[in-house]
Amino acid sequence: MKKLSITFYITIGLVILAAGYGALQPESFEEITTVIKGFVASSFGWYYMLLMTFMLALNIFFIFSPYGKIRLGKDTDRPQFSTVTWISMLFSAGMGIGLVFYGAAEPLSHYAIDPATAEPNTAAAFKEALRQSFFHWGFHVWAMYGVVGLSLAFFQFRKDEPGLVSATLKPIFGKKMEGPLGVLVDVLAIFATAFGVATSLGFGAVQINAGLNYLFGVSIGIFPQITIISIITVLFVASAWSGLSKGIKYLSNANLVLALAILGFVIVLGPTLLIFDMFTDSFGGYLANIVQMSLRTAPLSTTNREWLENWTIFYWAWWISWAPFVSMFIARVSKGRTIKEFITAVLVAPTLLGALWFSAFGTTAINMQKEGIADLAQASTELTIFEMFHSMPWATIISVVAVVLIACFFITSADSATFVLGMLSTNGSMTPPNKVKLIWGITLSVIAMTLLSVNGLTALQNTIIIAALPFSFVMLLMVASLMMGLKKEVKQTKIKK
Repeated sequence: MKKLSITFYITIGLVILAAGYGALQPESFEEITTVIKGFVASSFGWYYMLLMTFMLALNIFFIFSPYGKIRLGKDTDRPQFSTVTWISMLFSAGMGIGLVFYGAAEPLSHYAIDPATAEPNTAAAFKEALRQSFFHWGFHVWAMYGVVGLSLAFFQFRKDEPGLVSATLKPIFGKKMEGPLGVLVDVLAIFATAFGVATSLGFGAVQINAGLNYLFGVSIGIFPQITIISIITVLFVASAWSGLSKGIKYLSNANLVLALAILGFVIVLGPTLLIFDMFTDSFGGYLANIVQMSLRTAPLSTTNREWLENWTIFYWAWWISWAPFVSMFIARVSKGRTIKEFITAVLVAPTLLGALWFSAFGTTAINMQKEGIADLAQASTELTIFEMFHSMPWATIISVVAVVLIACFFITSADSATFVLGMLSTNGSMTPPNKVKLIWGITLSVIAMTLLSVNGLTALQNTIIIAALPFSFVMLLMVASLMMGLKKEVKQTKIKK
């Protein structure tokens, strides 16, 4: 493993220290990280709102600007993956497992438990619940991934730079990015990715455990969850070992088929007409109110401000912490696409699919709550979807498909993460050694198991949200660097002509 960079050793050390502290002093770790997270949310909420809105505006600019014709690669390069497979990869690596986890639970919470502004259990809360879910999982998130991914893909494939976050900042800092400053940037990216994926491994295991409990009576607890993580680890390491064009490609396609199947089940077996009516009305409301929602900080309302910090600002920080991993993976599978094609697909396809998903699951869950069919509001987040299925025809079949889908999303996300961590740890290698991916796979799983056993996942989640703040400044530098690179590219192209 001669390709290992110094960032690998530094980050492994930091990850072990943080995870070790969390395992040995879980209460102290959670208390400290909760205080820091609260300070970040209350002091930088306005900044996160402006940042994500700026990213969306920038995406729209790229689609219609002259830069849209630039290809992410040489002019003769063409995409490695078909459009369907490519979109499947974007969706699976980005937030597939989150949609299953929160698809019914989030809209239900916005309707019956904690609405943003409306009164609970009202028609206004119903519409607002879907609008807010679209907002938290829609255009802004994918715009941010799009900009970061575009910067990585442009410099890697068009300018032949290594696949590193630090390499995208060379137009600003030059050779300094090959020294300690570059190492610092890449360590931050690896740290956020490692802890973000470890957190998802823990939450994913909890939901699979809930599904198995519902289906087969498997007890809910730490030992079943550790067993689940162990099995999933073997599967995603085997997939990572097989390479990008085999394991992740096939899993992503399977994810899309299973996701569309379970989405179809819910639409057909749920309140079909209401689902489509709510989708149309709520998506229209989302578009009509997107500017106001994008800039809302509720400075004069303590209650509304607290809701924003717990939901929107939390989400923006959470997605930013995932940017190094998701954006780098998106960049890696997008070689050969034009900027216009890249941005349009990344921005629109996952947003529309996510909106339809929340409309189907959210409308079905809220309708059950509203009509007294089931009191889903009392269920835990990981059980909400299975309690909803319990009140539908073919409940067992749909639940089995859901558990398989969660496991597939779980494997794909972890597989993609080990690939990205391998790239970041080996100076941006397009084909990181299998041994490096194996080390990261085992490390992520051990962190998840350890902190799950001491109830430390909340502290871990807090940690990556805190890490999102410094990385957000890196993102802004990436934007400035990208604009410099694109202007230079257009100028050089004109000179050649």
